[in-house]
Amino acid sequence: MIGGFIITGNASKPVIIRGMGPSLAAAQVPADQVLQDPVIELRGSNGALILQNDNWKDGPQRAQIEGTTFAPTDDREAVIMATLQPGNYTAILSGKNGTTGIGLVEVYDNDPGAASDLANLSTRGFVQTGSEVMIGGFVLGGSSNPTNIAVRARGPSLTTSNLSNVLTDPTLELYNANGTVMVSNDDWQSDPIAAAELTAHGLALSDPKEAGVFTSLAPPGQFTAIVAGKNGEVGVALVEIYNVK
Repeated sequence: MIGGFIITGNASKPVIIRGMGPSLAAAQVPADQVLQDPVIELRGSNGALILQNDNWKDGPQRAQIEGTTFAPTDDREAVIMATLQPGNYTAILSGKNGTTGIGLVEVYDNDPGAASDLANLSTRGFVQTGSEVMIGGFVLGGSSNPTNIAVRARGPSLTTSNLSNVLTDPTLELYNANGTVMVSNDDWQSDPIAAAELTAHGLALSDPKEAGVFTSLAPPGQFTAIVAGKNGEVGVALVEIYNVK
């Protein structure tokens, strides 16, 4: 699983990145399907490895993590703490020794007051059906003022990045913490208002089959973007979440 994020602004940003697997069984993910021993890597925009971790208690940052809300409940899960300059970064989640399963990659802003923003989150993975669709969750904190959020689901355009077996017709739904659908979309140009906003902010999609929404969210809380394939299709897709200023 590949999770990308962008830091914008003029100051460095402390972040925490977690690779979760075994503890997902507590969230009703079947225990025999979770990623039993996740490994996380943090890479820069040029692909260079910055930090990596396997078992969080075995890493040099254990003392900084232990006792905080970011300490996993399972010792096999992975955590990285880093202070990063504005730019593009990638968190890569894999299974130790080539193992596979359902995993979760998380990126946290560890200093919302810094003069920089965690402005974009994205995850690429293989979208299946039922409970194995792609789920991109995010939390809005801080101000109770409405926040402009753009969410995109890409599939066909990923072939330009030399990917095969892509999801040719992704669908997108955005839920709040109560499980209510806030907005949904199939083909991004089918909603002319959202399409105009996406275009105005430089987020127009290159393929009409891809999905996109633009909405204002308030108050702060948890939200979930779900990407699936139309008519039960499966394939590789990318979900992107933008904090639009």
